[in-house]
Amino acid sequence: MPTFQYEAVNGVGQTTKGKLEAATLEEANAKLRQQGLFPTKEPKQLKGKSAPKAGGRSSSRPRSLGGVKKKVLTQFTRQLATLQAAGMPVLRSLRVLEDQQKKGSGMRNAIGTVADDVESGNSLSESMARHPRVFDRLYSNMVRAGEAAGVLDEILERLSQFMESSESLKRKIKGAMIYPLVVILAAVGIVTGLLIFVVPKFKEIFEGTGKELPAPTQLLLSISNSIETGGWVWIFALPIGMWMSIKLLRMTEGGNLLVDKSILRIPLIGGIAGKGTISRFCSTLGTLIHAGVPILEALTITANTAGNEVYSKAIRHVREQIREGETIAKPLRQTGVVDSMVVNMIDVGEETGKLDDMLDRVSKVYEEEVKTMVEGLTSVIEPILIIVLGTIVAFIVISLFLPMIGMLEGVS
Repeated sequence: MPTFQYEAVNGVGQTTKGKLEAATLEEANAKLRQQGLFPTKEPKQLKGKSAPKAGGRSSSRPRSLGGVKKKVLTQFTRQLATLQAAGMPVLRSLRVLEDQQKKGSGMRNAIGTVADDVESGNSLSESMARHPRVFDRLYSNMVRAGEAAGVLDEILERLSQFMESSESLKRKIKGAMIYPLVVILAAVGIVTGLLIFVVPKFKEIFEGTGKELPAPTQLLLSISNSIETGGWVWIFALPIGMWMSIKLLRMTEGGNLLVDKSILRIPLIGGIAGKGTISRFCSTLGTLIHAGVPILEALTITANTAGNEVYSKAIRHVREQIREGETIAKPLRQTGVVDSMVVNMIDVGEETGKLDDMLDRVSKVYEEEVKTMVEGLTSVIEPILIIVLGTIVAFIVISLFLPMIGMLEGVS
């Protein structure tokens, strides 16, 4: 029988490592839960062939599923919540939703595979946990908590609301960035075209006069000559190089932390990123606590889904302090990554036993602040772009007409 190595936390938050024997990965996870342990990482098989998947039912569907769009997953979650609230069995609900999906789509394959596993005797959460690229750790843990408490429909409803809110905020930010990005790309293309095709024509005229050109004109011709002889490549290579450098940095823990710290320090954008992360952190943690997920497991999931390594590191610090008997508020205040208002509301939530409600309130407040800041950023970027583009065009026009004015004066 295969042997798995695991790393988990127990009910009091102590980290434990060890080995156990299990026929499948799912069986290993089940044995850990029976022992009151919560894996912080997926158990790893030490030797032998890969463990077979539980269930035994053959299927033409791919067992390794790719990701699906968040919009499609959110819609599925909302529909499953509705069917569960109506009292329909889980398996039948999955089959109904599978038939509604487009044939060959990733979501149809995902639902069908999960339904096959459920039909083979596995729980819904266990079946979903096998496919983390579709149903991430947050999703499967929420479903598991809903199954344990007998309120799967309520948990799915709350999960769908969380996903809808998260996607709405992302769309808001992306939508605000599209306009300035399109304007910048168009401006770069037009100016590059002028420097390559238009300015050289004037250069031929100026050289025929034999007169010394004004400094702005000489600078413009130098720029045009550089771009015409291959310098235009740098216009495209520079942003691509920066993007690739960031990607490489994010492959290391220290580099990932450095990039996220740098983002938070950018004026306006850093504020949006920071408040957006706080909103996500509060919403995720509140949703998990409401679902009945143990606080240490909830913090582990929240740290892994924070989206910013600075906040992930702070959440992990809070988790370690809670293991030693602290509350959430005190170590969170020590990290210095959130405002005092957040800490105070969490403190009140812990004292009153309504931490999930307080976290939900904080999340909504910061979500509205992010939306306001995004709108403000859009209104600030627009005049800045106009001024920059106007300055560039004015420089080109003045540089081209200065020698012509001199030529006219010589003729007169």
